[in-house]
Amino acid sequence: MSALTALSPLDGRYAQKVAELSPCFSEFALLKYRLLVEVEWFIDLSEAPAIAELRPLTLVESNFLRSLVTRFNQIEAAEVKAIERITNHDVKAVEYYLKQKLAGTSLASLSEFIHFACTSEDINNLAHALMLKQGVGEIWLDAARQTIDAIDALAQRYKTTPMLAHTHGQPASPTTVGKEMAVFGHRLRRQWRQIQSQEYLGKINGATGNFNAHQFAYPAVDWPQFAQAFVEDKLALTYNPLTTQIESHDYMAELFQAMIRFNTIVLDFDRDVWLYISRGYFKEQLVAGEVGSSTMPHKVNPIDFENSEGNMGLSNALLSFMAHKLPVSRWQRDLSDSTVIRNMGTAVGYSLLALKSTLKGIGKLLVNEDLLQTDLDNTWEVLTEAVQTVMRKAGIENSYEQLKTISRGQRITQAALIEFLQELPVPEDDKTRLLRLSPANYIGQAGNLASLGWD
Repeated sequence: MSALTALSPLDGRYAQKVAELSPCFSEFALLKYRLLVEVEWFIDLSEAPAIAELRPLTLVESNFLRSLVTRFNQIEAAEVKAIERITNHDVKAVEYYLKQKLAGTSLASLSEFIHFACTSEDINNLAHALMLKQGVGEIWLDAARQTIDAIDALAQRYKTTPMLAHTHGQPASPTTVGKEMAVFGHRLRRQWRQIQSQEYLGKINGATGNFNAHQFAYPAVDWPQFAQAFVEDKLALTYNPLTTQIESHDYMAELFQAMIRFNTIVLDFDRDVWLYISRGYFKEQLVAGEVGSSTMPHKVNPIDFENSEGNMGLSNALLSFMAHKLPVSRWQRDLSDSTVIRNMGTAVGYSLLALKSTLKGIGKLLVNEDLLQTDLDNTWEVLTEAVQTVMRKAGIENSYEQLKTISRGQRITQAALIEFLQELPVPEDDKTRLLRLSPANYIGQAGNLASLGWD
């Protein structure tokens, strides 16, 4: 297969842009994480005094076992897949592969303790949690943090740059470019922190979650405590003490729904920036050699934000389906979750791809301050909010209605507003401040608000 024959764009056109997720979510990654769990479980069992038939391993033996994980490569993975073609069972293939590696070593006589008392889901759920912890908890979160930082940089750069606001698409009380960017940074930081604090759950409790085989073979072992120590101390995951055959996937739903919220905010940002570009408030730096349109040479299209919007939509569609499907399983186990979970990397991949597009787009943005000022100079009617508020303060009746009569759906010139203000029966200090007011300096606390960022 090549980039030209790949079925998925993530493995073709966009492969290089999401390549860092391959060690986390590929078939190779799943095999490697399964191997890691099998090896660590075997080592952990060997350290339990009550399991007399499995002697303590030497340091050399433990290092050898762990080296099977660290040195696992595509050639080794191909061996596992060859076994799977015979067994028609992917987890059992890893068990047999590991037993083959112990043949001819000092551990050969102990090989029946590989996969001891385990069901396939004991291995799979832990592997999946480790995959998500690396792929989302490290790689995706880093890209998300970079996106927030880039938006925060816009907020700081343009925190005092006045801009006409628009509510319902109509001119509204002025703001600053930076404050509007800061709104997105603030929203994203909240979701980022929730995703950063996400627990990744795991269990290793047998065929129906009751330690049946474990307890029967070694009744003296406190198996719930043993399993918790393995999951938390050896794998650095959060132990789920009560499950069926499968870990219930509720944490996955929590994670995916939090990611959906983050993705949606980025998508909202993409659309707002697209509209600012369309209006001319933002310009894009030209890149030598780029073509905007196949027929219109003048075009400089906001394609990065459009690409991000589309890919965020794809990511959210997959994440939403998984968040609703994965926590649902018939009785103690059905297999409908297995094929769905294999698409975790695709969902995360489209989100990562979108974040990189947004970052690229942000890097091209320039504010068109001349146009911003022109729009402000042409919309003096937005100051009627301030005027009617001062009139209310002075106790003038029907203040809102008076301003509504002369301004609703109409343009007001600076001269007309000044004439109105000079006849206004309000205290002189208020009148003086109103006469000094302009759309460009009627920005309230926007500049200060734009400075809110990471704690």
